[in-house]
Amino acid sequence: MAIEEKVLNVPDISCEHCVKTINAALSTLEGMQSVQVDIPTRTVQVRYDPQRVTMDQIAATLDEAGYTIAE
Repeated sequence: MAIEEKVLNVPDISCEHCVKTINAALSTLEGMQSVQVDIPTRTVQVRYDPQRVTMDQIAATLDEAGYTIAE
């Protein structure tokens, strides 16, 4: 099982509430290993199993939670 790790740029992160919301949304996805949200750099580091969850699903879940990934 190959685990992938990505750092996502999410400019709308500003506080602990954002951290909790993002963690709650992404942790429901099957295949998600870990989620680390960093407020100062406004990034989300995700470790996931690409066999079970796609980057598109991760992006869509973040989007539904109100946090869009910057390209």
